[in-house]
Amino acid sequence: MDIDRNDINRRSALKGAAAAAVLAGTAVALPNVAVPSARAVPRVGQSKGREVAIFGGGMSGLTAAHELIERGFRVTVYEPAFLGGKARSHDVPNTARGGRHHLPGEHGFRFYPGCYQHVPDTMERIPLAGGGDVKHRHLVNVEAAVVAFDDAGYAPVSAPASIMGFVDHAADIVNLENLRNALTTGLKFVVDIPPHELAYFVARELVIATSCEERRLGQWEKQSWLQFVKADGKSPAYRAYLAGALTRALVAAKSHTASARTIGQIGLALATSATGLVGQYDAELVNGGVDRILNGPTNHTWIDPWVAYLRSRGVRFAMRTGVSRFQVAGKRITGATMSDGSTVTADWFVAAMPIDRLKPLLTPDLVGADPTLAGIHRLQDDWMVGIQYFLSRESEVPPSHIASLGTPWALTGLFQAKPWNVDFAKTYGDGTVRDCLSIDISEWEKPGILYGKTAKQCTRKEIAREAWAQMSRAMNAGGKPILRDEELVSWSLDPGITWSPTIQNATPLMVNTAGSYADRPTAHTRLPNFFIAGDHVRTNIDLATMEGANESGRRVTNAILAAADSPARPAPVFPLWELPMLDPFKDEDRKRYRAGQPHVLDV
Repeated sequence: MDIDRNDINRRSALKGAAAAAVLAGTAVALPNVAVPSARAVPRVGQSKGREVAIFGGGMSGLTAAHELIERGFRVTVYEPAFLGGKARSHDVPNTARGGRHHLPGEHGFRFYPGCYQHVPDTMERIPLAGGGDVKHRHLVNVEAAVVAFDDAGYAPVSAPASIMGFVDHAADIVNLENLRNALTTGLKFVVDIPPHELAYFVARELVIATSCEERRLGQWEKQSWLQFVKADGKSPAYRAYLAGALTRALVAAKSHTASARTIGQIGLALATSATGLVGQYDAELVNGGVDRILNGPTNHTWIDPWVAYLRSRGVRFAMRTGVSRFQVAGKRITGATMSDGSTVTADWFVAAMPIDRLKPLLTPDLVGADPTLAGIHRLQDDWMVGIQYFLSRESEVPPSHIASLGTPWALTGLFQAKPWNVDFAKTYGDGTVRDCLSIDISEWEKPGILYGKTAKQCTRKEIAREAWAQMSRAMNAGGKPILRDEELVSWSLDPGITWSPTIQNATPLMVNTAGSYADRPTAHTRLPNFFIAGDHVRTNIDLATMEGANESGRRVTNAILAAADSPARPAPVFPLWELPMLDPFKDEDRKRYRAGQPHVLDV
């Protein structure tokens, strides 16, 4: 089935109308867009109260506060630690000299794919001193990615951040075979993959792309990605890079546990945004693009201006206090007992905290009022933590994310000086640091190459030495030294990692596992004044990300508007847009799925 580019352009022009159609969190602007099948938001209208208590000042809590304060509600955010949650950055203590800033530390480097819609939309609505907004002054494109292959003997290669150039626009026709060729060409940077296995991997992604929503939820949700791509019996490179490391690097998920539906859909979204063919994605990336970053420390460029804007609108922030128990009576929340012994009352209560903090609050009386919340106890979390290496020489690597495929600790990274367009020596530290390599450690339970220990078994110094050794081995392959030991000035591990006496992580994140969608909560609960936000809530992106957390905050807002019978305009909630030319294939697959037949490409 072919579709001409005029039709694509006509659908792209629907962006304004589509936004109106998805305001309440449903995707109806284009046919057959896969969205979570969550319960409809109830409109109870039982209270006209405007007082909202949000427990948690991370991405989801700040988003809910933003949307609600702009719609006339009175909002207080209660946060026991730091605003920004897992998205925050921090100053490395005692490192500033001569009027410079402290060295910049991060929970981990930031990745803003072209398929993200909610986060850029929020950024665009955060004004900055001197004019402009966060999105247009601080969100910048990254043109390529550097891919290193651990212990494979190959020099790192540059992979494009767009596959726009791989799509054959001859005769202005885009079809399934054209898309298959584009995806295959875009993955040819992966080394040692036999051509027939690369073709098979792309075919599996096309199975997801052409599956109806019912099959995605009813079949692919129940399989792991590793099972779905049928890694057993394939070459070591297929298993290590395509089936495993690529998934870990792109979406911080484990291929042997994450659901095929989730990984397949996010892979499809990344590829779709990279084609530049879907105008519903950011118009500034419509010519193809998949990767953006902030041009400075996250707090300086985003979180601090955001909090300042929220304060200016009237949001109150109660710091160093968190909820210890929700009081339940008559299947409603009547108050929240805080860590300092005080009680918070409000009309609407929002639990905007990660699952490790939410689980202890799910008391029998709370779960008794909404038995679906019991599934939260079955959700799993994992660690993904950042470490920064401060260097005496500015890297020659072009502005790009680094994916070190196959490293035991699943390392990804970013040199910051060039994309930040900053003279590090004049701006940060004591003048000796000229660049920073920010690395995310995504695998904490596999042995490393120096000590033979997992990250969770290492000391702070051992983690720093091990991660540096793994990244150096991958980046320096092929004979050209990119990382040099003598240029390492200092390093900073996320302070959320502590030893007391055993290792602890203050900021774990939920990890997607096959079949876990059924256990994920919706933003609204059966308690009419209790709502849940966070990257564990059912969202369209269906992945523990800033984007998912932001979307959940919007869903909470819309649920509160419905419960309060408010006339305010709902917060926009966007789907993961997919190429319209796939719709006929999904329609046909829907018939096959309902008839109990396999997908036509599932071989």
